[in-house]
Amino acid sequence: MNILDLPDEILLNIIKKLNMIDVLYSLVDVNQRFDRLVLDPFYTNHLDLTVKALLNDNFSIEKQVLSRICKEILPRINNKIKKLTVNQYSMEDILGAVVYPQLYSLSLINFESDTLLPYLRDDTKLRCLLTNQITHVNIKMIDKKPTVRDENESNLFALILSRSKRLTDLTYSQWFCSGNSLISMYNLPSTSCVCSTLTKLNIDVNHFDDCLYFLDGRFDSLSTLIIYIETISSPLSNIDNTRQLPKLKCLSLITYCRTQFYDSLVVPLICRMSNLEELTLYLSIQRIESTYIDGNHLYNEILIHMPQLKKFIFSINTLVINKNIRINLPSNNDIQRSFIEREYQQIASYTHKESIEQRSTCHIYSLPYQFDRFYNMNCHFQGGIFNKVRMVMMTDRKHPFEQEFFQIVSNCFPFLQKLTIWNYQPQKRKQQLCPIITFPYLHCLILRSVNVDYADQFLNDTKIHLPCLLELRITYESLVMITYNFTNDATRLTCARLRILIIYGSYVRPENFHTYFPLCNM
Repeated sequence: MNILDLPDEILLNIIKKLNMIDVLYSLVDVNQRFDRLVLDPFYTNHLDLTVKALLNDNFSIEKQVLSRICKEILPRINNKIKKLTVNQYSMEDILGAVVYPQLYSLSLINFESDTLLPYLRDDTKLRCLLTNQITHVNIKMIDKKPTVRDENESNLFALILSRSKRLTDLTYSQWFCSGNSLISMYNLPSTSCVCSTLTKLNIDVNHFDDCLYFLDGRFDSLSTLIIYIETISSPLSNIDNTRQLPKLKCLSLITYCRTQFYDSLVVPLICRMSNLEELTLYLSIQRIESTYIDGNHLYNEILIHMPQLKKFIFSINTLVINKNIRINLPSNNDIQRSFIEREYQQIASYTHKESIEQRSTCHIYSLPYQFDRFYNMNCHFQGGIFNKVRMVMMTDRKHPFEQEFFQIVSNCFPFLQKLTIWNYQPQKRKQQLCPIITFPYLHCLILRSVNVDYADQFLNDTKIHLPCLLELRITYESLVMITYNFTNDATRLTCARLRILIIYGSYVRPENFHTYFPLCNM
């Protein structure tokens, strides 16, 4: 059967799964039918001209390919393009090739701040578009040398706001190869970041103070705030956390680091938003001499202040440490009942008590699960289906993760890509014969703080099959033990697929090291 015998609907579905650069370069001018499908406005209205690179930094388009797209293809579709996605290697050529009369949304992906700053400062096509035309901006920064990142990032953010005269929707995120250092609003004077047109802001920031700055009045039209906060800690400055925010309709507040300031900082902030219609919370909380966050707490402390709320999505993990007073913590059934009695939507929960160390945890989350991460999973995890999750962190201080538990994880998280395990407890049933477990999409495995049993299980292809594993982080001691000093055939197949190997601890490579990891980029 020839591919041209397929109906248009199937051909379009195939084309949509391919990289747009490859489609435009390879299929335009092949025949009239491909031209009709590929150059159709429904396909080209959002033009994504970026290269996906998983294992290296080469995001650039080949010169020959870029030249043909700019000279021969863009002039045929420029008046159909409404949304455009580019990276720093091709932006100047693509923006300069043609006029984009319908363009309203621009995504700048994998830019370094040093590269982007001149385009915003100087008289460029980018600056002209931002000033006169663009209403939606999505910027993803990726910097390798963060030595001057604070000043550059602050200037960059301020310039984007000042140049974008019609801006209504801004997404701004940063990732640094040498660790996180996100934008900090308190480094900027209050007059440098004012935007009266912005209604939706999606941003990553360093501190909780930065969140308060965004809500201090400088964005007076803001109705949707999606904010990832690196650390919720003691305030760095004196910012008002009492002013009411009646214009805010949607809030998404996400932090992955555990915080002790939920009750004193987070709750007062959310209660200022009396007209919220949608609320999303991803929180990891530590409470001292207290109890879990449950349905009763959420209603009495937060939701009762939001009569307009229509949607509440959450994942809240509470660690309580009670050393000086005795508190009868609710059971998992009690937690479930606290939601049922309040007539909540469907939720799940599990609790775990460590009586000797006086530590207890409780994880509550709304269903269906809406986040891409599931952190702090322990052996009391209740299961379920989590199709959106791509990253899982498993940790348990008292109980080992047995083979059957990993089978549950594989079933529950079918699209898992990154797995981190923290567990020093040796497996008790490691000699038990079990079917081979498969993690079909897992490409990154972190085994830094684990008993060697878990390294042996995951790298032994007769126990767990990892067909897509590309990156491994592990201690040298564990690696030597499970590979029998790089001679074990049972672990050879998985290790031979690896492209990135990060080894913790000092070591000297033996002679047979490279033959055991032939593809690795150390």
